[in-house]
Amino acid sequence: MFTFAIFLVFRIGSAITVPGVTVSNTAFSNGDILSLMNLMGGGALQSFSLFALGVSPYITAQIIVQLLQTDVLPSLTELSKEGETGRHKIEMTTRYLTILLGIVQAYGIIVTMQNTQGLTLKDGSAWGIIKIIIYLMAGTMLLMWLGDKITEKGIGNGISMIIFAGIVSALPRQIYGAFQEYLGQKILTDDPSLIIEGTMQLGLYVIALLAIIVAVTYVEISERRLPVSHSASSQSLSSSTAQSSFLPLKINSASVIPVIFASSLLMAPSIVISFIFGGNPPVWATQMQNVFNYQIMTEMPGINDSTWSMPWGLIIYLVLIIFFTYFYANLQINPEKIANNFQESGTYITGLRPGIETQKYISRVLNRITFIGAMGLAAIAALPIALSLGGLVPSSLSLGGTGLIIVVGVALEIARQVQGLLAGKKYEGA
Repeated sequence: MFTFAIFLVFRIGSAITVPGVTVSNTAFSNGDILSLMNLMGGGALQSFSLFALGVSPYITAQIIVQLLQTDVLPSLTELSKEGETGRHKIEMTTRYLTILLGIVQAYGIIVTMQNTQGLTLKDGSAWGIIKIIIYLMAGTMLLMWLGDKITEKGIGNGISMIIFAGIVSALPRQIYGAFQEYLGQKILTDDPSLIIEGTMQLGLYVIALLAIIVAVTYVEISERRLPVSHSASSQSLSSSTAQSSFLPLKINSASVIPVIFASSLLMAPSIVISFIFGGNPPVWATQMQNVFNYQIMTEMPGINDSTWSMPWGLIIYLVLIIFFTYFYANLQINPEKIANNFQESGTYITGLRPGIETQKYISRVLNRITFIGAMGLAAIAALPIALSLGGLVPSSLSLGGTGLIIVVGVALEIARQVQGLLAGKKYEGA
């Protein structure tokens, strides 16, 4: 109930438009990077509400800080090893960086939406823009606080739950948009053949969404079980017994984090270019924006003045997903730590010696299964976008793939947490 109450606050804030602006939907008609940001915020950007930035500045700050912790910045690396105190300092560093990135992102969005005729400011002066940036940053910091409260008193990871709530709130519009696209006008014609055709197209679209849900669920719950034995000496010390169990390694231990992080990073170049060049970016800057847009086929020069197209945005998106899948898998699972814990507790993987041999084996298995998970996640994310680029699905509907990956992944995490809580209650009652 607490989590639902926070969701209610989030939806109310998403409906309150920032003072001093007039918003038009023309900026969100082409499935560009603004449409992706609007999806991640559950439509808050389309209405330019107080929560228009969402939690994307915080996610980007998390990416930067966590990358710097990997021996890039020694001071952060040391903090990550200091336990609770170090984690608190790292979290504060992330929040300060969130403010800086949020200011840049807010200004970039304002300029981008003005350029696409999607936003009109009543006061276009420097002070007027500063006030709007302050409103947007206040909304983002409030969302971070709400996310912390969900983590503390509600259920699930707060930031993921905020993103989850935003995307779920947009799903009815997504289904309605599909209905209008495939069947809306055909019903008015009273032509049975057109109505049947539209119904089949809509049915295939729904089946595709269900297939994505099934595929994400399959990838999320798949795991490799390593046989583990526990040695326990008897009181007479004359014999020992081995109790067998398993060490489960998830195929995709990073869950939906790679998709969220990859989507957030794809937004960054467009926002930075808008921040630097304002409303008149040079040709090369516009081309760079298109390169990082996975809804666009970038034209490349060929032989004899010919051109050919390449989906660079989609390729970059998939590379980022694969990278973050490996990156987070190795953050979540530390083979060296597992091997040391096994050795100290008298546990061993069946058929392997404790120590270095166990560590190498776990590391090798982790890399292999993470490859399968990364490829599966990348394929699921690429399918709707590829259908859009091929002209089979309108670009305005192809964003459902990215959203569904996040929604299904978070829903599975919630289900696991609920099952754990219920099991604990059952145990206490027994």
